[in-house]
Amino acid sequence: MENQQQKQGFSWIRGKAIGAGSFGTVSLAVNRADGSLFAVKSAEMGNSGEIAALENERQILESLDCPQVIRCLGGDDTAAEPSKPAMKNVFLEYMPGGSLVDLMAKLGGKLDESLVRIYTRGILQGLEFLHRSGIVHCDIKGKNILVGCESVKLADFGAAKRVGAKSMAGGVKGTPLWMAPEAVRQEEQGAASDIWSLGCTVIEMLTGKAPWGEAVSGSNPMVAMYKIACSNEIPELPSFVSSAGRDFLAKCLCRDPCSRASAEELLRHPFV
Repeated sequence: MENQQQKQGFSWIRGKAIGAGSFGTVSLAVNRADGSLFAVKSAEMGNSGEIAALENERQILESLDCPQVIRCLGGDDTAAEPSKPAMKNVFLEYMPGGSLVDLMAKLGGKLDESLVRIYTRGILQGLEFLHRSGIVHCDIKGKNILVGCESVKLADFGAAKRVGAKSMAGGVKGTPLWMAPEAVRQEEQGAASDIWSLGCTVIEMLTGKAPWGEAVSGSNPMVAMYKIACSNEIPELPSFVSSAGRDFLAKCLCRDPCSRASAEELLRHPFV
């Protein structure tokens, strides 16, 4: 551990890097007062885009209280040092289990459908709460789902927005192969866009691979984006998935966002 910091009586020590979000870096940290661990996401003060995203994440997370959403524990600013820039920090709940991507790597690259059903229900519970609260996550994927002892938690809210508000930096956000067709077309992202991304994440958990698979393997990224945005196709469904799983995915992956099931409706589906 290194980089002792103190702000308004709260003293903490920054430890090793444990990841990176869609912006900023994430490190392990320890509270000097009681030894408790937490995660700290940091962005350089000179990077206005990352600072805006970090402040957006903190503001949204501090307004939420849900077992399936990562908790924000506060934040501070740290002054520049001779070899280090000034940083803005947000303190987050630490999840030692890592992300779904980390879990898949530990379990041979993909997850058994029985586990996928459990984790999908947890993601849906988080999404139902967000959407009921007027929040769209805008970047649902395995890397942004953290694994706990009893369930999963949605994380990385830097791209999240309130329904009807513009996305950060005035544009649509997300990770291309998980994005809904309307998002790739730079149209408004709503709750239905999160549901499409959920369907892609279920495929990711079942196969251990990004959605769209061989259809975009080796393609020019723009070719892949055109396929998602403008074709009549959906990501290929795994041949081994159960009939309940196929029906669930069909309800998530409707190209028309108005035809997709809501999180509330999907929580009543037999797949979960």
